[in-house]
Amino acid sequence: MNALIENWRTGFHIDRKVEVSIVVPLYNEHEVITMMHERLTAVLISLGVCYELVLVDDGSRDGTPHMMNSLAKKDPCVTAVFLSRNFGKEAALTAGLEHATGKAVIIMDADLQDPPELIPQMLKAWKDGADVVCMRRRSRAGETWFKRYSAHQFYRVLNAISDVDIPADTGDFRLLSRKAVDMLKQLNERNRYMKGLFAWIGLPTTVIEYDRMPRAAGTTKWDYLSLFNLAFQGITSFSTVPLRIAMGVGLLTALFGVLFTLWIVIKTLVLGDPVQGYPSLISMITILGGAQLLSIGLLGEYIGKTYYEAKQRPVYLVRDVVSRRQAARAAASANAEAQTAATAAAAAAVAAAAATTAKASTAGTKSYATYK
Repeated sequence: MNALIENWRTGFHIDRKVEVSIVVPLYNEHEVITMMHERLTAVLISLGVCYELVLVDDGSRDGTPHMMNSLAKKDPCVTAVFLSRNFGKEAALTAGLEHATGKAVIIMDADLQDPPELIPQMLKAWKDGADVVCMRRRSRAGETWFKRYSAHQFYRVLNAISDVDIPADTGDFRLLSRKAVDMLKQLNERNRYMKGLFAWIGLPTTVIEYDRMPRAAGTTKWDYLSLFNLAFQGITSFSTVPLRIAMGVGLLTALFGVLFTLWIVIKTLVLGDPVQGYPSLISMITILGGAQLLSIGLLGEYIGKTYYEAKQRPVYLVRDVVSRRQAARAAASANAEAQTAATAAAAAAVAAAAATTAKASTAGTKSYATYK
C-alpha cells in the first residue's frame, strides 16, 4: 500500500506544476526535522495540491544536513538546498525563495511554533486575492515576558521611524504570491531585513491572527544579542532617523556648551567667582566625547552598509541541491529530447531514401528515352 501511495505521489508531483511551495530555513534542527516533515506532509496531502518542501540548510553542524539529504532522496516533494556555510537566516530565506517554484510560497520556521495546520487559511486568503498573507502573533507561548515585551515595542518603534508600514507582531511566517516572490527577487541588496522587504514591495496584504506555540523540540538559536543585532539591522535598513537623532543630540550638546560658557563668564564678571575649572572641564569633555563617539559609530554603521553593498558579493553560495523530483523531470526532459532526435533522424532517413528512389527513377527514365 505504501509503495502504491509513493508511486502515485511521484507521478502526481512530477507531471504537474507546483502550486504551493513551503520554504523552511534550518540551522541545527535535527531534533525537529522529522516531526516537521510529517506534519507538513499530512496537511498538504489533505489539501490535494501539488506541493514542494524547500528545505535550506544554513551551514548546520549537527545531523540536519544528513537528514535533509535522506528526505530529499526519499520524498519527491522535498528539495534540499545546502549553503556553503552559515550565511544567516535572512540569506537562507532568500535562497529558499529563489529555489521555490510554486504559485504560492509559504515561509515558516522549522521549530513548529508556527502551526502548519494554518496553511489552509493562508491559501484561502491568497485565493481571495491577497498577494501577501501575514500571520500576526496573538500570543507567544513558551517565551519570556521580556522577549514578548521587547518584540512588541520594537515593531512600534520601527513603524514610527520608518517610511514603510511593517505589520506589527508578525514574524517570517507568511504566504507570498508568485508576483510577490518575483518582485522580491529583483531586490539585490546584501544587507537584508526580510520582514521589511516583505512590506516594502507593497501589494494587497491580509493579516491573520494566531496563537504561537512553544518549540516542538530543540532549543532556540537566537539569544538576546542576536535579536538586538537583527533589530538594529532592521532599523538602519529602513530608516535614517537615527542619523537625524544624532544630529539633534549634537545641536543640543553644542547649545548646552554655549549656555554653560555664558553662565561661567557672567558668573565670573558679575559675581566675581573664580572659575572652578577641573570638575566642569572634565564633565564637558566626557559629555562631548561620548556624544561624538556615539554619532561616529552610528554614522559608521551606515557607511559600513554602503561598503558591503559596493563589494557586490552574492547574498549566499550554494554547495549542493538534492531534489528527486527535479532529477526525474530532467531525466524525462532528456528522454523527450532523445525521442525527438530519434524521430528527426528517422524522418531524415526516410527523406533521404525517398530522394534516392526519385533519383534512380529519373535516371531510368532518361536511359529509356536514350534507348528509344
